[in-house]
Amino acid sequence: MSAKMTEMEEKKVYGYIRVSTREQNMDRQRIALMKAGITQKQIYMDRQSGKDFERPQYQKLLKKLGKGSVLYIKSIDRLGRNYHDLTEQWRIITKEKGADIVVLDMPLLDTRRDKNLLGTFISDIVLAMLSYAAENERENIRQRQAEGIAAAKLRGVAFGRPPKPLPDHFAQAYQAWKSGEICAAGAAKECGMPRSTFLYKAKRYEEK
Repeated sequence: MSAKMTEMEEKKVYGYIRVSTREQNMDRQRIALMKAGITQKQIYMDRQSGKDFERPQYQKLLKKLGKGSVLYIKSIDRLGRNYHDLTEQWRIITKEKGADIVVLDMPLLDTRRDKNLLGTFISDIVLAMLSYAAENERENIRQRQAEGIAAAKLRGVAFGRPPKPLPDHFAQAYQAWKSGEICAAGAAKECGMPRSTFLYKAKRYEEK
């Protein structure tokens, strides 16, 4: 083991990785952390949404952090995306636990530097801006998705499972029901479906 790694372990240095889904690749974050000198066994990984901090590996990591330890993350949105929760976790780590945080993609977010009042003030401002931007982007994505779905529905695009085709003898049962020859329950029985489903299908059949 190199002297650098030994020193890192003595200082209780950890890395944290998060991806939203199982399809996303963790390698980019892992490589960045290992380039910073963090070994694989010091890295905690979660495959979970960043909407809250109820993540098993993050909670396990949080118990490890204390005075003199340092937490590395590649970017602030890997820690979390919810503005209020993110700033609260930052406070818990840096103030209550006395640990430092290093955000590799944003050198200004390195609590080891400039531990005077001005340094803390600048760090807090940058954190507030980035965490707000992360949550705002998440809300914008949701809005764009909702607008896209609404526009697609106006164009006649159908969502969800395609409807099952009507039984071959549905038309005959429908006509018999409409003419009063049989009741809705009888027509539904002939079509092999519940009465409520038959009435729904009948309504759609009339509309077409």
